[in-house]
Amino acid sequence: MPSNAVNKREQLTEALKQRILILDGAMGTMIQEHKLEEQDYRGERFKDWHVLIKGNNDLLSLTQPKIIADIHRAYLNAGADIIETNTFNATTISMEDYDMANLSREINLESAKLARSVCDEFEAKDPSKPRYVAGVLGPTSKTCSISPDVNDPGYRNISFDKLVTAYVESTLALMEGGVDLILIETIFDTLNAKAASFAVEEAFEQAGRTLPVMISGTITDASGRTLSGQTTEAFYNSIRYIKPLSIGLNCALGPDLLRQYVEELSRVCETFTSVHPNAGLPNEFGEYDLEAPEMAEEIIDWGKSGFINIVGGCCGTTPAHIKAFAKGLAGVKPRPLPELEVRMRLSGLEACNLN
Repeated sequence: MPSNAVNKREQLTEALKQRILILDGAMGTMIQEHKLEEQDYRGERFKDWHVLIKGNNDLLSLTQPKIIADIHRAYLNAGADIIETNTFNATTISMEDYDMANLSREINLESAKLARSVCDEFEAKDPSKPRYVAGVLGPTSKTCSISPDVNDPGYRNISFDKLVTAYVESTLALMEGGVDLILIETIFDTLNAKAASFAVEEAFEQAGRTLPVMISGTITDASGRTLSGQTTEAFYNSIRYIKPLSIGLNCALGPDLLRQYVEELSRVCETFTSVHPNAGLPNEFGEYDLEAPEMAEEIIDWGKSGFINIVGGCCGTTPAHIKAFAKGLAGVKPRPLPELEVRMRLSGLEACNLN
């Protein structure tokens, strides 16, 4: 493993013991503010593409790199320690929606290089504050655990092996582009997360080096379960064997509704915790109304309650939100890692912990 990678890993781990680290906010929300049209997404390179590609935000790393770089800069200026690559939908599986599966590797690579260059730019100005790039692996629109056909419960529109193949390609490209860690996020199906984690391990083996891994699941509604039906603790039990740097929750809910699940995760999680919630629930126009001061009040309370080690924002959040989080959490001690009783921790839809 290169010495700089070892140093980054040690820096990150040590920083998490000293303070609450700030993750960036929503990429999609910031892109929407530019009100881009079809031709903006296409650029010169894809001006004659045979299907509509408006909404393919990951492609903007190729066609509008300045916009993506400026969004990264805005979050770093707001106080983010970790920025996410613009690769949430960049797997071959998600890119199939635009007939662009063959561009997956390039998009992951260029997105990672873009985020890396911006972080390096900020570190050059202030070497005392390291900035980290999280290479994002999104959930895809497919699910290994649930049939999309109500008339055929046994049907699946994706296989575990196909997910693994897609995630390996993305992970290798992200690593080549210079990311410091891998973030498997917005997991609504734990089997997808297992495919992603298996793929990440395979990519590490192929690359001959490893990176820290963050995993973040999604509680989809007030039922307190993932889309595939697991409670927070059951989700944790299902993936704890991976031994990631952090396990967390993001998306779907605002901080008020997510609080009880953040507290539950903090109680059962042996590793660092991460959270990046939405800015409330979407209104009738699909927009998010929770302003930075209101959202920060809840986030700061999580920090003071000892729930979190890493916090940022998901849908609807902006640099203003991240700035408010960073300011409010300055000096707040991070959640200490608990020493939990050794038990056999199993899971189905519910957790099953045996003495």
